[in-house]
Amino acid sequence: MSSSEIFRLVLLLVATVSYCACRRSRSRHPHIIFIVADDLGWSDVGWRDPEMHTPALDRLAKEGIILNQAYMQSSCSPSRGALMTGKYPFRLGLQHSVISAGKKEYLTDKETILPQYLRTLGYATHIVGKWHLGFCDWKYTPTYRGFDTFYGFYNAAQGYFNHTGKKNGYDFRDNEKVDWSAKGTYSTHLFATRAQRIVRDHDPDKPLFLYLPFQAVHGPFEVPQEYIDNYCSHVQDKARRVHCGMVAALDEAVGNVSQSLQDSGLADNAIVIFTTDNGGPTKKGSSNWPLRGSKTTLWEGGTRAISFVQSKSRRLLPKQGVTFNGLMHVVDWLPTLLTAAGYDSNDIPANIDGINMWKQLRRVRGRSPRREMVYNIDEVKDNAAIRIGRWKLIQGKAGKPNGWYNPPTGVRSRKVPRGKAPTLQLFDLKRDPNETRNLIKRKPKIVQRLLRKLEKYKSELVPSEPRSRMLKMSDPKLFNNTWSPGFCSEVKPTEDCL
Repeated sequence: MSSSEIFRLVLLLVATVSYCACRRSRSRHPHIIFIVADDLGWSDVGWRDPEMHTPALDRLAKEGIILNQAYMQSSCSPSRGALMTGKYPFRLGLQHSVISAGKKEYLTDKETILPQYLRTLGYATHIVGKWHLGFCDWKYTPTYRGFDTFYGFYNAAQGYFNHTGKKNGYDFRDNEKVDWSAKGTYSTHLFATRAQRIVRDHDPDKPLFLYLPFQAVHGPFEVPQEYIDNYCSHVQDKARRVHCGMVAALDEAVGNVSQSLQDSGLADNAIVIFTTDNGGPTKKGSSNWPLRGSKTTLWEGGTRAISFVQSKSRRLLPKQGVTFNGLMHVVDWLPTLLTAAGYDSNDIPANIDGINMWKQLRRVRGRSPRREMVYNIDEVKDNAAIRIGRWKLIQGKAGKPNGWYNPPTGVRSRKVPRGKAPTLQLFDLKRDPNETRNLIKRKPKIVQRLLRKLEKYKSELVPSEPRSRMLKMSDPKLFNNTWSPGFCSEVKPTEDCL
């Protein structure tokens, strides 16, 4: 190599270092990247089932803090409402079921939600992916609820390529406008590309909140064939093979967003949270093994969540590459993230259920300040569940599937319980985390203590809205074959938004 070539190489290296230094985050508030996978089961990741291809998630979890006792609600909308408000769904009227397309159902706008709080600290706020907290009125949609931008869809489920759901309605928006250009492109790729662009174009002096709730790996079960061929052809069960391909595509997307954070210089001052929104649907190829139950049930398999938090900054998270075994619930994220962002603890609302876990996540030692949690209280299904310490009490039917399903290859499966379930069940989750032994007759005093506490919570319940039929005014045919806000309000969509 000639001296002139060496000189040009040195100049290039200096320029690269200078660019990175200029791009290095100078915000005094940490950037927050909150990633939600949809319907990802407890054993749908490589560090629990080696047949699953998740190198990016494995790496991020290993670099960060695995949250081994983190809980969500058992289905989509309740988990998202709890995350955004810091309140149990039974206080929001969201405890019974998910928000349905075309119905007058929503997260009330009387609640201040996470991006609205973060905006007061100067955060840029973006949502990329699935909203699923209501859209019958524009005021319930993301850009009216504290998000600067929205790229994604309103409803629960739709095709990954055609972005069409119930009533053959197209459901994909770029802010308030329908984005027809998304049609034909796999949603996991669309969401990762937009998230990467937001990270790349972000001003490093301004704190960033990026909420990234992927559609994956919720049904319908669609994925480009290359992911199955390249990473999952060894999986014997057909449903799990397709599921594996969808997880592999999701993993690639998370890895790409993580790399963009690194390349942009934001990673040095960023907190990345990854979680599922509920347990996996075991009849569709997902696995919560060895936990009992499935999505939509009160069993551990429906509620205990794959979750971790990661940061390159030891100033933010001094302990890395560890597991936190303390109890944590989705409602805890609001006060925890507000504290991490620099919110004055005196300004965090006192009427929430969430507990600030930031100190525990930084130290990863000692007991969790959370000693109890409510799984749910559903006055329509007439069931409920509560945990205090090691003890879990289920009242009414916990839901089905109610067994242990889809173990990793070579692991012996368990027998599925038969017969009528008792109306009360008590489990010692310290000794029996997989809920195999009902101790209801052996621990009557503990049962009574948990029942008293549960009754207190029941007295604070906000009734869920009665299930209604789809409103005629919501019909996508009235809105150019799109799902559009405005069908339960006096304000109708304009042509610019269709």
